[in-house]
Order: sequence, then structure tokens, then C-alpha cells
Amino acid sequence: MARVDAAAVAKWADACVRSLDVLCADINGINVYPVADSDTGSNLLYTVTGARDALRAETVSADVGAALGVLARGAVRAARGNSGVILSQVLRGLAESAGPGRESLDGPALADALTRADSVATAAVARPVEGTMLTVLHAVSVTVSEPSAAAATAAEVAATAAAAAATALERTPAQLPVLASAGVVDAGGRGLLAVLDALVCVLTGRTTEPQHTLTAPRGMANVPAAPLELMTVQAWEVMYLLDGVNSLDDVNGTGGTAPDPLARLRAALSELGDSVTVAGDGAGSYAVHVHCGDIGAAIEAGLSAGRPHRIRVEPLLAHPPPEPAEPGRDRAVVAVVHGDELAALIHAEGVRVLAVGTGEVPNAEELLGLITGTGAAHVTVLPGGMELTAAADRIAGHAMLEERDIVVVPCASPVQVLAALAVHDIARRTNDDVVAMAEAAAATRRGELRVADSEAITWVGRAHTGDVLGLVDGEVQLIGPGPATADNVLAAAMDVLGRMLDLGGELVTVLTGTAAPPDIGAVLGLRLRAERPEVELVCYSSGATDAVLLIGVE
Repeated sequence: MARVDAAAVAKWADACVRSLDVLCADINGINVYPVADSDTGSNLLYTVTGARDALRAETVSADVGAALGVLARGAVRAARGNSGVILSQVLRGLAESAGPGRESLDGPALADALTRADSVATAAVARPVEGTMLTVLHAVSVTVSEPSAAAATAAEVAATAAAAAATALERTPAQLPVLASAGVVDAGGRGLLAVLDALVCVLTGRTTEPQHTLTAPRGMANVPAAPLELMTVQAWEVMYLLDGVNSLDDVNGTGGTAPDPLARLRAALSELGDSVTVAGDGAGSYAVHVHCGDIGAAIEAGLSAGRPHRIRVEPLLAHPPPEPAEPGRDRAVVAVVHGDELAALIHAEGVRVLAVGTGEVPNAEELLGLITGTGAAHVTVLPGGMELTAAADRIAGHAMLEERDIVVVPCASPVQVLAALAVHDIARRTNDDVVAMAEAAAATRRGELRVADSEAITWVGRAHTGDVLGLVDGEVQLIGPGPATADNVLAAAMDVLGRMLDLGGELVTVLTGTAAPPDIGAVLGLRLRAERPEVELVCYSSGATDAVLLIGVE
């Protein structure tokens, strides 16, 4: 077919149900993320069946947009699980792009619709994760947006989309460690590929869908199903439909303009758990989904935003962590730090890292995703600051992590994170490695230079706005003259280093912030070699905006 019309949409819905019915058990068998509860295939099948049934039950005109809209609304109302909610938003994006009054979609229009589906589905997810169904969908969007789609038929665009999805699916184990550990591709991504393959069959008249591997390179053939008695209730999957979303104006009766209630709902759910999605049907209803340990709080969050109904709560029956496909994958080290540059530095060492903005603290969903995404049973968390350490400590006992051994190594500064990573050795026994990292972090003295943003009384005198403050282990030890010129920063840095090195030390690590003078690392290196030749200096850019320099002495 050169175009997609309403009749093709109905045939596609039927084909999706048939395909996912056949693949259901296989997709369930590779379901390891976000929870290894073996239900992704079932959830996708239930969702698309509800969408198909809604389309069958309603008399739809020859308007392709109307047919897709009915399909999307049916999917939202029937959506099961995170994957089902995302699939409902794929359909909603297609419907929105098609719009009313259009009889059919040609190739370029179908390409536009797939691009819209990507943006709508991504927007519904509070924390998109690389290596999942959304990653596969985005690869489709990028591919069909290329200029070659401008002259393609709908069948050709669909074939291009399916081929792009298949390629992206094969890459998912390299993007998400938990998939690599189990030796499988992403289950939701495999379901999305089945939906696209079904569209190709409808538009080309092909009767059989292509076969696709479920395993990662050198991976296992499948994730073995655990006996029911070995599965544990890890947490709860809470889902409900939300209608009557409160008006943005005067939601609190104060006469002012309140924050978006859906944004507040996402934020509240993200503090409770992970896999948060709030997905609209385009007609005022929303499917809400979260994995969490507090059922009541999840429902109360919905009550503050609108009228929850059709509430469903299911236990997340998780398998024991599978045997890793490769040695060493049973444990992992992760870090959470402020700033993208510092995160990139740590990521380059092969460590999974979460970057948050200066002064910000990650929510529960972000930290849960960081940890569960490793696929490891033993996870050591290195937080690069006291507030980050407190946040990691709070999450370590979360219901979603009961089957994992989580150890938080307290770090008051990013330099202590780097010190811990420097001694990390995967060849050691787990406990010995954790002790080594904790000792290295604790033994690293920390200093920093900041610019005073207001007048203040300190232990060493009055600081004026613009002065250069030198801190050692969190206490102000030096008030240097401002502004933060290269000479003033160098003088203050050498003074702080002198105080720290007088107590001993052989290695100095300096992380430069955005306000640091150019080449300060090289200049510091020259001064240190002249004054303390026994000391080694390493310097990296951190991108920090709250400190001119962060200093560590080991």
C-alpha cells in the first residue's frame, strides 16, 4: 500500500494482537528491566487487545486520524505495565499527527506521525532510560526523518522503521547493563518491533513476520523462569486512570496560578519509586503508572491531581537476580555527582553515573534507575557530596531494592569519589573492594576555593562579597582578597594546599570549576614542582559552578 487508511489501521490492530499473542511467552521470558517480573509480553498483548476491541466497538468514519484516535484511547484505558502505557502513547502520537479530516497517510505523513509518536511517548515518561523501548522508538524517529522518506510510500517508510527498530534493539544490551548481564535484548523494544513488523505486513501484504533474536551477543538463550516459591514481592505496581485533572488556575483556592498538576503528580510519584508514566489519551483522561513501596501514597498523589478510578495494584514478583552472562557482572559501582563534565570523567572509567544540577538532589526514581539499571545484585554507591550521600542513604532501604545488597560509601566531595574509584578492583572480593574504596575516600582530605556571594562572619574573620574563601574539610581556613583573578586564585590555592600537605600527602587532585582562571592547573603544577617536588598533581575540569577549585590530598 502506498497509503495508510482507516481500513489499514483496523487490519494493523488485528495483526498486532496476533503477533503479540504468538510472541507473548518469548517477550515475557526476556523481561529483566525495570523489574524481572516476566509480564512485558502479557502487558503489551493486553494493551493492544483493548485498543483493537475499542476500535471494533465504535463505528469510525473513513478518517484515518479518527481511527487512530479510537485506537489510542482504547490503549490508554486498557494499558498494563510501563510498556503498555508507552505503547498507548505511540498510538496517541500517530493519531495527533494524522489529525482530523484526513482520509489516509502517505509515506512522508507516516514518517511525521512516527516522529510525533516518539516525542509524545518520551514526554509521558518521567525518566527515560537508554536501552529501552523508548530508545528503539527514537531510533525509528531519527531514521524516518531522513530526506529519503520524502519520496517513499507508506509501506517503504514502515519497512524502514522496522529495520531501524531491529538494529536499535540489537544495541540495547550495550546501552543498559542489566540487559547485558542477563544476555538479552530489551523486552519492550522487542514488543515495539513486533508492532512495526505487523504494520509492514499489512501494508505490503506479507503474511509472515521476520524472526529476530532475543539474545545479546554471547548472551543466554533466555532468562530462566524461577519457580513461584522463589519469587518475592519486591514492591507494588500501582496503576489507575485519572480524570477531572484539576485546573491550572486556583488549584489551591488561593486565586493564583498553581503549578501544572500533572507535573506535580510526576514529581510526587518520582519520590516514591520508579517507572513513572503519566500518559494522556488526548481526551482528558490519563493512565498513571508507578512501581513503589507505598500504595496509599501513590493513590493520594492522584487524588491531589484529579479523580483516580479503575485502580489496580499488583505485586511485583521479582526473580532472584539471574546468574550473570559474564564474570564480574554480579556487582557494580555507581556514582552520583553534580555536573555533566565530572560525570563524563567518571563515565569514561566505565562507571555508571548520574549527573544532577548544582545544588540539586536526585529523586528516588533517578537513584533507583541508576542502581537497578546495573543488573547487579551488589551495588556500591559513590555520592559526590554530603547531600548526595544523604539521598543515597535514604534510597538504600527502598522496597524496590530489597533483593539487592546496596552499600553507600560516604563522600563529602567529588575528589573522594575519584579516590575511591582509583582503588576499585573488580578482581577483589566484594567486601574487600568496598572496604578499600571506603578507606580511600575517608583518607582523602578535601579542600576548595569559593567566591563569597555575600558578607559573612567565619572562624577566621569577616568575609566580604567577592572574597576568595579557602576551605579545608568544610571549614573556612583562609579569606583571600577578591576578585578571583588568576593571581588571587593561585595564591589562595597554594595557601590551602600548604595547610593540607603539611599533614602529609603524595597525590593532589584538583577539579576546576567554570570560574577557574585558564591554565590554573598547569600553573599550580609548576609551583608545586618547585616547592614540593615529592607531590604529584592531577587536574581535571569539573564544570562546577559553585566552587572555583575542588582539591583532594591523598
